[in-house]
Amino acid sequence: MPRSIWTGAISFGLVTVPVKLYSAVNRKTVRFNQLNRQTGARINQKRVDASTGDEVAYEDLVKGYEISADRYVVIDPVELEAVEPKKTRTIDIEDFVDLEDIDPIFYDHPYYLAPGPGGAKPYRLLMEAMRETNKVAIAKVVIRSKESLVALRPMADHDVLEMATMLFADEIVDPDRIDDIPTADEVETSSRELDIAKQLVESLAGEFEPAKYKDTYREAVLDMIEKKAAGEEIAVQPEAEEAAPVPDLMSALKASLDAVRERTGDAGGDAGGDGAAKPKRKPAATKAKPKPKAAGKK
Repeated sequence: MPRSIWTGAISFGLVTVPVKLYSAVNRKTVRFNQLNRQTGARINQKRVDASTGDEVAYEDLVKGYEISADRYVVIDPVELEAVEPKKTRTIDIEDFVDLEDIDPIFYDHPYYLAPGPGGAKPYRLLMEAMRETNKVAIAKVVIRSKESLVALRPMADHDVLEMATMLFADEIVDPDRIDDIPTADEVETSSRELDIAKQLVESLAGEFEPAKYKDTYREAVLDMIEKKAAGEEIAVQPEAEEAAPVPDLMSALKASLDAVRERTGDAGGDAGGDGAAKPKRKPAATKAKPKPKAAGKK
């Protein structure tokens, strides 16, 4: 059973809601240890002085911020403590905003909030009020001496509040700084190309079902590990053949649409026609559909 990693209260106006914080993810990354190929023993990492080659004791380590090549400002732990945010036990809501106004690029790590002792009724009231108004709460909280910007919202299909830590605006790279992104003036698309692209999108439309997407690489790695542990020989896969030259855009769109129709059994008419294809699969749900804004912009 999951354990809470923090306890406190949500605060908005004069209302407080006692809550417990739980991590909402259980990472499934396959982790490896470094071994000596000759002995099979694990490798220990040592802290070594780059100028002398001597190992450095933990108590002799200090923090340094590099201001130029090989020049550092040394910071004492006591000095860091002096500027740490004031430790509180509250998630202080500053604003309620529309869900569609938050670009997903701002979300970082997800958590669940459960009501603490005596908090069931105000918890439920806050959750239902946010659900009815389709609002997201933007708040600040201090956890483990670090102040975080967070977003609180009701989970779509469960009676629980989600809390996601967020990136600050100055941490988001402005996409306008990326030279490789073409502008509308630099690349023109024809109405016929757009019609077929829209038909292709509609033919692949469906409801989001998270459980159907699998980490096939992780599953393959774990299967390989299990076979090697059982003494089986692992065949090395041949290098992938080079991809064939990409056909022109219109041909690629038509071929993609025809392949989808053949797979789904939807005749749908000529791929080059002007009429929109009727999607075989059920269209995606429209509730709380976000309208992403440009990252880092208000």
